[in-house]
Amino acid sequence: MTQTAVEFRRGWPVLVAAALGTAFGASPVPFNSAGPFIKPLAEEFGWGRGDIQLALFWFTAAVVLTVPFIGGLADRIGVRKVAIGALALFGLTFAALAFTPASLLGFYLLWALMGALGGGSTPVTWTRAVNAWFVHNRGLALALTLMGTGITAAFLPSLATWLIEEFGWRKAFLGIALLPLAVALPVVVWLFREPGEKDAHALVAPAMGVGASVSGALRDYRFWVIAVSILCIAIGVGGSITNFQPLLMDRGFAPQEAARIAGVIGVSVIVGRLLAGVLIDRYWAPLVTLPMLALPAVACLLLAQSQVPVTAAIVSAVLIGLAAGAETDLVAYLTARYFGLANYGRLYGLQYAVFGFASGISPFLFGKVFDVTGSYRPILYFAAVLFVLGALALLTLGRYPTFGTTAAD
Repeated sequence: MTQTAVEFRRGWPVLVAAALGTAFGASPVPFNSAGPFIKPLAEEFGWGRGDIQLALFWFTAAVVLTVPFIGGLADRIGVRKVAIGALALFGLTFAALAFTPASLLGFYLLWALMGALGGGSTPVTWTRAVNAWFVHNRGLALALTLMGTGITAAFLPSLATWLIEEFGWRKAFLGIALLPLAVALPVVVWLFREPGEKDAHALVAPAMGVGASVSGALRDYRFWVIAVSILCIAIGVGGSITNFQPLLMDRGFAPQEAARIAGVIGVSVIVGRLLAGVLIDRYWAPLVTLPMLALPAVACLLLAQSQVPVTAAIVSAVLIGLAAGAETDLVAYLTARYFGLANYGRLYGLQYAVFGFASGISPFLFGKVFDVTGSYRPILYFAAVLFVLGALALLTLGRYPTFGTTAAD
């Protein structure tokens, strides 16, 4: 039996659970459902678009503060308990948004609570187990895991729009909360775990204790190059996704039509994720992902025009989705390849904190620029530059290191 067959035969249950946990966890659900809620909340409470989307910043700020701790906790006690608890708490706190008061402070507190309690349902948790089960097919396995975010992005804007139109925005929050609570959580309880000694997984066991120390990684320029790249790309992707549907509606698109086109981002995320996963197992990751991370600059230029034809909107959705698809699993892959698995949870937790901060602040930046100028054009031009810079930065990483048999000092 080939190494590929052995890894997937032993690891597929964890892969399925991790993909569902990722799909309906704290990473994709808030960002891909936010767009449809912007106008209803603005109409009911009189809040600006920037004010509403600042909630995503407080959400990700809470995630940023808790994820490094959660990563370290997963390194020490295993990811199963962390994953189950965090996914359940995320679903419950997301449901609590149905009781949003007519107060921005109360709205922000609900989002911050969701980030603090549900941060363990981000990819930091799921990829920790997947990296343990897969070595020779790690890139593809991470792509399949994180493909869940693409599935969510493909249908959630339309689902959220339909729920809002049929039942109102408060009940829509309750409906979406069933995804983590009623769909993902039972599967995670059933299938999700790390390999133990009895698994006798010869491909994985030697790799678990080797890699850079946290202090060693923080002294390595490559850690900071990855962080800068994340910052640039995530600012462009986060703001583009959450404001994509309102932007198209401003251009005259009907809500459901805008939601369907926004769903194209999710389909493209899946394609980008699988494509990146297959290629980075075979070739140097920064080079093969360069076009996927840089081409969304073209999407920003298309969306900045006063008239956006349907074709241009779809092309923009495809390009943004490719970057979103390649980025998150690329960061997980690069963290494992350049720094090993000995302290993967903490190191990826730190990198994910950068991703979370950038993803959280960018919707606010996009919305605030619109509130002040009446247009998304200035922030779209800025995002175009960031996409190119973030993609090029990864080219400075150099060759993958080779680790010994114990964790580096």
